[in-house]
Amino acid sequence: MPSEPCGRANDGAKCVSLDNDLVWAIRMISGALRRAAAEAAETLPGGSRAYLVLMALAEAEDKPPTQLELAGQVGLDRTVMTYLLDDLEGQGLLARRPNPQDRRSRHVVLLDEGREQLQRMRADVAAAEARLLAELSEEQRAEFRDLLARVALTAQRA
Repeated sequence: MPSEPCGRANDGAKCVSLDNDLVWAIRMISGALRRAAAEAAETLPGGSRAYLVLMALAEAEDKPPTQLELAGQVGLDRTVMTYLLDDLEGQGLLARRPNPQDRRSRHVVLLDEGREQLQRMRADVAAAEARLLAELSEEQRAEFRDLLARVALTAQRA
């Protein structure tokens, strides 16, 4: 049975208001975290996009992605990705290395300076996350993160 806004005759349907609307909740959380990531990455080209790229590279250190794979992982257009990688490489945060299986593509590798920059940004973002999740117990925070990650993976595949 579809949910109805509160206050309408809804024949027993679940009442929906801002405090239980998923679109509103995700928008509020996303906006707060996007601002925190942008502030943490304000000195980097691409701002919060740079943060996402460095996070993805840190996760994939054992198997560096190609530029195209990386663009798909973080949800950026491949042209935007190329310009962003040019800038991040220019700052010594990452390097592009030839792909031995395909000379036309490059693997993207996180460098030590990129790892250090990411650690600084992660600390700033973690503080913002802690403020956002302050109403939850440690157990609820862990469960929330797990559930959100599962939904995000589903969204990424869609």
